[in-house]
Amino acid sequence: MQINIQYVHMPTSEALNSIITKKLEKLEHKFSWIIKAEVFIKQEHSGSGDIKICEIELSAPGPRIYASTKTDDYEKAVAGTIKDLERQLEKRKHNFATH
Repeated sequence: MQINIQYVHMPTSEALNSIITKKLEKLEHKFSWIIKAEVFIKQEHSGSGDIKICEIELSAPGPRIYASTKTDDYEKAVAGTIKDLERQLEKRKHNFATH
């Protein structure tokens, strides 16, 4: 699987890169048919503080799979997004099995 990580209007983080890569590799191990992952890490400024955003789009057979999570911490955002993607991939895997 090819992984592209982009930081939007913020500096890159090697620690966050390794966390994202490790989690996506676990996902790929479970769902070997994932082709590519596009990851966007963003930060939004609001009146109550900064909001950390993680968006991930997966290329796989069928329609693209997308998930996004907004929290107060990048690691929580990544974990939440991966959890959403895993749920969607389980549904797609079930659909593959029935056809």
